[in-house]
Amino acid sequence: MMLNRKRIWRILALVLALALVAAACGDDDDAETTTTAAPTTTAAPTTTEAPTTTEAPTTTEAPTTTEAPTTTEAPAGLEIEIGYVLPQTGGLAPIIDALVNPLEMAVEEIAAAGGPDVTLVAGDSGTDPQVATNTVEQLLNDEVSAIIGPASSRVSLSVIDRITGAGTPMCSPSNTGAAFTTYEDNGFYFRTAPSDVLQGPALAEQIVGEGATSVAIIYRNDEYGAGFAGFVAEALEASGVTVAAEIAYDPDATSFDAEAAQAAAAGVDAIAIITFAEGAPLLQAMIEAGIGPADLQIWVADGFKDTVSATDVDPNNPAALEGVRGTAPSASPATGEATFVDRLEAYAPGTPLIFSAQSYDCIMSFVLAAESADSTDPGDIAAALNDVTRDGEKCSLYADCHALIESGADIDYDGASGPLDFSDIGEPNVGTYDVFEYDAEGTAQVYDQVQFSA
Repeated sequence: MMLNRKRIWRILALVLALALVAAACGDDDDAETTTTAAPTTTAAPTTTEAPTTTEAPTTTEAPTTTEAPTTTEAPAGLEIEIGYVLPQTGGLAPIIDALVNPLEMAVEEIAAAGGPDVTLVAGDSGTDPQVATNTVEQLLNDEVSAIIGPASSRVSLSVIDRITGAGTPMCSPSNTGAAFTTYEDNGFYFRTAPSDVLQGPALAEQIVGEGATSVAIIYRNDEYGAGFAGFVAEALEASGVTVAAEIAYDPDATSFDAEAAQAAAAGVDAIAIITFAEGAPLLQAMIEAGIGPADLQIWVADGFKDTVSATDVDPNNPAALEGVRGTAPSASPATGEATFVDRLEAYAPGTPLIFSAQSYDCIMSFVLAAESADSTDPGDIAAALNDVTRDGEKCSLYADCHALIESGADIDYDGASGPLDFSDIGEPNVGTYDVFEYDAEGTAQVYDQVQFSA
């Protein structure tokens, strides 16, 4: 088991303190088990009384005093530093509270249940590879035991080799890119969000179910967008729907007139757009081209839902998104731990729920893996993580899981986001998705929940 540096300093400080106490007490054989009994040291005459001096029982009680380190080491168990690389700035910054508040709540719950001493080390991903790279270097220099994030699949791909190559486990609560399923990460990459391998067919099923016969797909040309769009197109075509146009755009683009014109020329009856915050100007261009929500059915996914509001599209019209439909990993899955949403609301009122359950499950999985391995060594945590999510005694609340591990049991953590049941590659085998539609006030209303299995 790897000792945390803070713990080592604590122990050294304690040893020094005991040495000072011993020096202050001198050779007084009347020392009591508590070091505050200083008045007995002033009773110098009693030291000439042989019976007092030779009272072995009094002298042998000294070890009771030296046992103090055992008492102060008790919270000892484990002391774990977990870093995070999450979007405090950049395109995904709107979901930062949804990702960080659950982590901070988890730390408090772990402490309240008598678990390890967990320290969060904050870091910004910037939704930008360079910002994320700088943060990762700082966290690795700090020798954290594990890293949570990044949120964006593109940003995670820019740092995954550095993190996993250093032998440090990472867990993303919101990477859905398909590339991670087959990525060579040496067993150090994990995610609690289900892969787009599952969400693509889930979205396609909704499009087919609404009667579309010809569809255009407009997507950001990165790992998230291209992968997602590919799975949607494949599932649509397998269902007999014509994919009339697949239109990629530069994620850094600021004008989308060309893409909107191309989609309009395709003559489709539905359009799926796979975007982040740039979905707002894209939709504005589509409205100008006569293919907005008032003209035909528009479908979106989690990246749009997380970052775009109706007022981003039209500041004067809260109904700008009315009728737009989509799918997203469930914010409150029916299979998830039943009290999570209420607990998070009590802890941090108003916290958005998108990927909040998945973020909570990342830190809980790390901590439970460390406890199961009885180690804060990054390699030991990575080796134990898959197993704490499957094939053991089921538990969902941290206090229950902690008690089971303390009793020597193997656990199967079913989290806030549902049963994780990690495969050997460190990701869920089942995806639960909310199906939603924007109302006249610009609010995404969930009207169904669907599951897809790998």
